[in-house]
Amino acid sequence: MKKIYHLSTCDTCQRIIKELQLPDGFELQDIKTEAMTEKQVEQMKTLAGSYEALFSKRARLFRQQGLHEKQLSEADFKKLILEHYTFLKRPVIFVDDQIYVGNSKKVVEAGKEAIHS
Repeated sequence: MKKIYHLSTCDTCQRIIKELQLPDGFELQDIKTEAMTEKQVEQMKTLAGSYEALFSKRARLFRQQGLHEKQLSEADFKKLILEHYTFLKRPVIFVDDQIYVGNSKKVVEAGKEAIHS
């Protein structure tokens, strides 16, 4: 599978997608307009190792809901990601059986290398 979960309204996601120079055959899913399914999130977790690895603690709602003061479980992370797209660390890049989560320079470079190798 060659797919990227992103937000079309996120400048960082858009910059990264441009930078990746995607070849034909890549599927883009705007998680704001096309909600992620539980199966998709479970597939991400399988490759990422945990729901926490997929979770964005930089999301505004994280602080607004006081979640930064709570001890969250894996079940909590999964539930929150499924409830609101903003909790997914973005973008999430799938290249076959590999996953690259987030927008750090190191992750984006690794994703780019996997896409073009």
